[in-house]
Amino acid sequence: MAAKKKFAGAARLAVRKQRVAAKAAAKKGDPLYNQSVEKALAILEAFGEKGRALNLGELTVATDMTKSSAQRCTHTLERLGYLHRDLQLKRWVLSPRSLSLANAYLTGHPLIEQATTHLVDLNQASGESVSLSEPDDTDMVYIARFPSRKRFFIHMPIGHRLPMYCTAAGRAYLSALPPAEANEIVRRSVIRKFTPMTTTDPDRIGALIDAARRAGYAWGDQEAYRGDLTIGAAILGDDGRPIAAVNISGPTSRWTMDELRSKFSSVLLETARAASSGSASRFRD
Repeated sequence: MAAKKKFAGAARLAVRKQRVAAKAAAKKGDPLYNQSVEKALAILEAFGEKGRALNLGELTVATDMTKSSAQRCTHTLERLGYLHRDLQLKRWVLSPRSLSLANAYLTGHPLIEQATTHLVDLNQASGESVSLSEPDDTDMVYIARFPSRKRFFIHMPIGHRLPMYCTAAGRAYLSALPPAEANEIVRRSVIRKFTPMTTTDPDRIGALIDAARRAGYAWGDQEAYRGDLTIGAAILGDDGRPIAAVNISGPTSRWTMDELRSKFSSVLLETARAASSGSASRFRD
């Protein structure tokens, strides 16, 4: 257990260093770059990474800020209504107003509008959970989810992110990219095990992406969550490049990987093709 926590901590540190390096590159030679905005967003993002309630010391560690900078940011965000001071916990928590940022993104989202009918049809046809996700750097971010009416133990909130390398949605997206681009994303990813089934060998990850490229869809056997089987397919824009992915998740209590693939791969591919129709042009509108 101690070794597992140590590895997870090292992985989080690697991600943090990667983000710090990316921010440094973004600031370099950019006279319009506003560090105050960067710090405020870093505070808000820290809650998703570190927990629901954080004290000032935890925020300074999570954001690499000085205590005075973190204090000014939290005070300002509280005055603006995005943070709330929980007097019982003696920690900062996000307020409901913070959801307005996500709501602004999701409201009228052209891909969600384009795909929803097809995703609902897939959800009803399969009887299992169906999700829509978009790429963000090396992750896939879930922007729509239609849960199974049957008992299912995994909660996947909107905005949740998972790495591309170990998810069916992510590998489906990667398989629709030129191989060199897909390999570069995998190379930049912080590879770690989420479950004992997570594929972490780069060669094996590459082989699974190649297999998805040949089949037209990808699959994941309990790699992100124990007991979760998933198949996913890329949604393409008018230029043929992937812009998102749709996936079906079913529990091991109801399915084997072979059964899930055999039963639903065809309807999954039909859904991905239907959702792809006109997607890029609607983004341009």
